[in-house]
Amino acid sequence: MTTPQEPTALDLPMVDPLPPETQTYFDICQDKLGMVPNVLRAYAFNIDKLNAFTAMYNDLMLGQSNLSKLDREMIAVVVSSINKCFYCLVAHGAAVRQLSGNPQLGEMLVMNYRVAPLEDRQRAMLDFAAKMTRASAEIDDADRAGLRAVGFEDRDIWDIANVAGFFNMTNRVASATAMVPNPEYHGQFR
Repeated sequence: MTTPQEPTALDLPMVDPLPPETQTYFDICQDKLGMVPNVLRAYAFNIDKLNAFTAMYNDLMLGQSNLSKLDREMIAVVVSSINKCFYCLVAHGAAVRQLSGNPQLGEMLVMNYRVAPLEDRQRAMLDFAAKMTRASAEIDDADRAGLRAVGFEDRDIWDIANVAGFFNMTNRVASATAMVPNPEYHGQFR
């Protein structure tokens, strides 16, 4: 006797048709990435929510910062590793592989960033993001001083905290809704 297959993810229908600006954004994703990330499709049931999500993501991950794009993706992977977020580990692990040109680094960060050969600055940044993920209320002046000691300024600490905070939120949403990464991510930049 077989039982019916239960749905494994939320399946909210996308707005149809998509507003022209949203369709253009999805077209750009398709052209640049070869896909529209499933996270964008998931949010497309409500264009205001999609726009809020993409505005925050684009500001934190692509906006002006002293953190490099690789730094920000490394934070995303370390936070996602602690939270065991399948979606973000796959998607942002691919980004680390691409930006670093080092597939092994991407895998190390996914599994255990402490085994990766990192510069002191990167290690301090990731230690801070990890502590923030595990016990944010325990962050204190000594943690911020540790970042300053390796060259981070207060604005950089703000950016580290915001990227880590964003991925703590998105990890929880992705896991709670059983969001699945696009299959294309798995083979990229290996």
